[in-house]
Amino acid sequence: MKTEDYVQQAYRCILQNDFIGAIRLFEEAITLNPLDAELHYKCSITYARNNHLVKGIEHAEKAHQLDQGKVVYQLYIQHLNAKLIVQESKKQMEQLNAATVIDYYKVVSLLKKAIELDPLYGDAYVWLALAYSELNEHATAISTLKEGLFLLPAEQGLDKLLEQLKKRFKEYINDSFKR
Repeated sequence: MKTEDYVQQAYRCILQNDFIGAIRLFEEAITLNPLDAELHYKCSITYARNNHLVKGIEHAEKAHQLDQGKVVYQLYIQHLNAKLIVQESKKQMEQLNAATVIDYYKVVSLLKKAIELDPLYGDAYVWLALAYSELNEHATAISTLKEGLFLLPAEQGLDKLLEQLKKRFKEYINDSFKR
């Protein structure tokens, strides 16, 4: 089979939501033509859709290495790295409790890095807002979430989250005045 045949079959798999089959076919195509940057890029996208970000990054980096003139490859690497950072930050936040303030600041730092890498990745803003809220930096949390809302206008539940953050802010202010 030719490279193009593997790519066509991979696209058929993608249309059927068979990303594992598509990955296998893209890998076969890459075996036939390992210096084709576009094949590595397409394989990278498919790995990422299947939530295999590390492999996705590897192929995106290979695509960029093979064709450094294509800015889209570099931007995609940055996007995937931002996604990986957000994923890691979510895991860390799930393991933290309110007493671990220093760890929340580490998460904030990671999420800011994710936003630096991909300023259009809305999930990074949402998780950064949640981290700020855990640190009782409610005004910053609210403004950060509003940026996320701008990037994710159709995302269900973010309006409710914004209202919850505003409520926490009011409660925090009221508690501060009671002391």
